[in-house]
Amino acid sequence: MAYLKLSEQVQKLSHPQRSDVFIKQFLMAVREGKIEAAILPGVRFELPKQFKRQGESDETYSKTAREMMFEATPEFEAWFQETEAQLGRGRVAKLRVSVETIESGAVDFKALAAETRQKLEDSYRKGQKLGSGNKPKGRSKK
Repeated sequence: MAYLKLSEQVQKLSHPQRSDVFIKQFLMAVREGKIEAAILPGVRFELPKQFKRQGESDETYSKTAREMMFEATPEFEAWFQETEAQLGRGRVAKLRVSVETIESGAVDFKALAAETRQKLEDSYRKGQKLGSGNKPKGRSKK
């Protein structure tokens, strides 16, 4: 069975700016038992992603990750192809709720109303539960 390093697999990514997300998904797959991998103690590698500091400066920096060895199985290759496809799609921005998005039908009003109803009900029940703690329980008047 062939063994690969995580750093080698990260270099194969078609979107190097998503390498941090790939590392998180890889670790989750190891945790769930989808991939057999072992940490190489004391060995780290630099991610290809360039991070920018907040503010006006154009300064960039990179992060490191722990090096791991894993088996290159057909199951891993299938997982890698699926993950690569997900990373390629990018992030989907959540629509902001506004009058325009509701009127255009981009946001489901019925689902939004049900969510609001559930939030209000949860808030009411939480208040009732907190308020019931102050009531005397089973005390008799003397």
